[in-house]
Amino acid sequence: MTKDLTTGSPMRLILGFTLPTLFGLLFQQLYNMVDAMIVGKLLGAQALGAVGSTGSINFFIIGFCLGVCSGFAIPVAQRMGAKDYPQMRRYVANAAYLSAAIALALTVTTGIFCRNILAAMHTPADLFDDAYAYIFIIFMGIPVVFLYNLLAGIIRSLGDSRTPVYFLALSAVLNIGLDLIFILIFRAGVAGAAIATVLSQAVSGAACLRHMVKKFPILRVTREERQPDWAACKGLCAMGLPMGLQYSITAIGSIVLQTSVNALGSVYVSAVATGGKLYQLLACPFDAMGAAMATYCGQNVGANRLDRLSQGVRSCSLLGLGYALAAFGAMLLFAPRCAMLFLSADEPQLELLLALTTRYIIILTAFFFPLALVNILRFSIQGMGFGTFAILAGVLEMIARTVVGRFFVPGLGYTAACFASPAAWICADLFLIPACLGCIAYLRRRSPIASLETISRGMASTAKA
Repeated sequence: MTKDLTTGSPMRLILGFTLPTLFGLLFQQLYNMVDAMIVGKLLGAQALGAVGSTGSINFFIIGFCLGVCSGFAIPVAQRMGAKDYPQMRRYVANAAYLSAAIALALTVTTGIFCRNILAAMHTPADLFDDAYAYIFIIFMGIPVVFLYNLLAGIIRSLGDSRTPVYFLALSAVLNIGLDLIFILIFRAGVAGAAIATVLSQAVSGAACLRHMVKKFPILRVTREERQPDWAACKGLCAMGLPMGLQYSITAIGSIVLQTSVNALGSVYVSAVATGGKLYQLLACPFDAMGAAMATYCGQNVGANRLDRLSQGVRSCSLLGLGYALAAFGAMLLFAPRCAMLFLSADEPQLELLLALTTRYIIILTAFFFPLALVNILRFSIQGMGFGTFAILAGVLEMIARTVVGRFFVPGLGYTAACFASPAAWICADLFLIPACLGCIAYLRRRSPIASLETISRGMASTAKA
């Protein structure tokens, strides 16, 4: 089922698109949450810290994969909005070829250098073996990350944000069962949690592919359309690679920050890991809003409905503000209880871990509206076709986290680490706000329809005079 986002109330359309996408992201986060809860409860805070210590490098690589898949979906959304279905299918076919090549290259490279990367990050010795076992398996699952996220991105580009949710729900349930089997029965430790995650993602991707082939006749590619098309590949890379690099560039700052936190000791690593799991869950609505705005802007640019771009950005920003206030209030009241989802009651340093985790998540949620704007504006810009601009926002985030991690955490300690991400979001917004306004203005100036409207207004003014 496809959906046209170029007509109707922007607020209603964006909200209707965001909610199913949000449920899908929540199920996706359930992978990570279940891993963390089971690892923390059954294997202890040290094992949880080992998984958490891989978070930044995980984001560096997997974030690149997610960004590339999201970028590949934007030309599909634009051709959908323009109702140019043959070219849309060419983009789909060539996106599949590019994704397979990138997935293979990343899997081989990360497998070879995984241990060296963890060593360079000064991963604590008591966490190193578990950290390596976990992240190596996650990296070997890169192909299934591409499989699901590319297909889900294409389906969302057609206006259907519900279908991918169903398969993620299936995978989330499967992940819970596999976690328990591999950790409790096979005694596989943190490696078992990683295996469960990869297998669950593989099921999700395969189910999504089967459904797309059977239920979306608009995507049935002809022999001519499935031929490699270098022009299509160039267009896809112009969108996908900048989005992927944006995630990876942002993650460089996170790696520097994680390295500084690692130097503080295992208890601080565990606290950041626990707070990070809460953050990933709480930030899902912002990711959903970003995905909605990429599709919304992509379709409206394709249909030349440029008057709807600023309306959509304003509507989504109001949604982001409302949720940011609600999340901050919830953490002020319930942060310690939420942290206990990932910690065992008989943890030796439980009181300290709870205090550190609570401080971390409250500081982050206090700055959630700047985070909302980062996602809304960045994905809107990308949906409009200005993928390179989004890289600059990632560079600013990287610089902010790097400065805090390199110069402030060693002197000021853990609290400085808590303020690193808010500083990054604010720096990115200082660029994204004028950039988004500038992109909309540029498109309107270049639009033939906008030019005709300007001429008509001038003629009307002359007639009145």
